Amino acid sequence: MRIVYHVMAAPQPLGLLLLAAGDRGLRHVDFMDKKSLKRAIAAREAAAPGAQWEPSLQDLRPLADQIDEFLTGARKTLEWQLDPQGDELSIAVWKRLRTVPFGETCTVADLARAIGQPRNLRAVAEAVLTNPLPIVIPCHRVLGADGKPSNYVGGLPRKKYLLELESRFHKLGGLDDNRVIGELTKRVRRPITAARAVVKPAAKKRAGSTTRSAGSTTAVTASLKAPKKRPR
Repeated sequence: MRIVYHVMAAPQPLGLLLLAAGDRGLRHVDFMDKKSLKRAIAAREAAAPGAQWEPSLQDLRPLADQIDEFLTGARKTLEWQLDPQGDELSIAVWKRLRTVPFGETCTVADLARAIGQPRNLRAVAEAVLTNPLPIVIPCHRVLGADGKPSNYVGGLPRKKYLLELESRFHKLGGLDDNRVIGELTKRVRRPITAARAVVKPAAKKRAGSTTRSAGSTTAVTASLKAPKKRPR
């Protein structure tokens, strides 16, 4: 079996994401935290013994682009063939999670009723916490019974970040909606620039007045000269 993988960078606090897919679809999305790539792959090798892990940007770049668009509000759903590994109940929970709309939430009890297991809350909660495809299968949309964010496979800070991101873009209507542009325009303030002093150009002297002035100066100078003596 061949498993291709790619590591993409997501905004903090999400950090680096390891994407791994087999022949039938995406199998893993892992938050790497401080784990090395070697350790991250080793943690998943037991689920597919004998598989050959190969890096492939070409195979997984389109998915990475979709996740980037999702995290910037340009996309509300991720369209990719999935192949999560789990028992029958877990598969049912993960499938149901994909129907929870962008910007909305549910509880473990809601999921349990939806898959016909209203009394099996513990197993449903365990399926949510062991979701192998976070973000793609939106288990971050599951809240506690009190309506507050609860445990998450990637940690509570990441869960809160994803919920706040969806809430913000859900209110704005998505980046494909003109209302977003208008809303963002309202928030941008134009910088205040100081008024520049207006300097008036100096008045040019007229050529005629300059000539007259020079002539009058010559006349005054001539009148001040002593008169010539007449010959006797």
